[in-house]
Amino acid sequence: MKHNRLAFTMIELTFVIVVIGILAAIALPRFADTADTAYLSRAESVLASVRSSLATERQKRILRGDTTSITNLSLDDSGNDNASTNVFDHFSADSDGNYNSVLNYPIKACPSSNAKACWKRTGSAAPYNYIYVFLDGTTDAIFKLDQNKLMCDNDATDCAKIGG
Repeated sequence: MKHNRLAFTMIELTFVIVVIGILAAIALPRFADTADTAYLSRAESVLASVRSSLATERQKRILRGDTTSITNLSLDDSGNDNASTNVFDHFSADSDGNYNSVLNYPIKACPSSNAKACWKRTGSAAPYNYIYVFLDGTTDAIFKLDQNKLMCDNDATDCAKIGG
């Protein structure tokens, strides 16, 4: 007599479900860490790019004999404050009234006050603070634009997370 087997047994199904559960328990935390790491890497990259652009703009101004200090990074191309839309858009004007771009593609500001993994600018007058809001929502890395430099202005461990 031949028995045709048309389905899996309950033991086989249970075993497969247990194996999938174990794999999920191992993999999901690693994927969550990957997302955190990606956001931090992006923030680190933006910070490095802004600092490099800031140094380049400062050197260009010095070579032209312009000693105008860079006091803002959130202006539009007409010199209007654009901090609610873009955080790193255009430098403050040089002595000729030009507003050069900070980055080729401006960085969007946090869309709301409780947004995470984004940049925002605070303050109503120079020197401004540029803040990176971490995913955990409990800590921020605060950078102050002062004397043509973007420097860490709070707990060094918070700034160190993104290369500050």
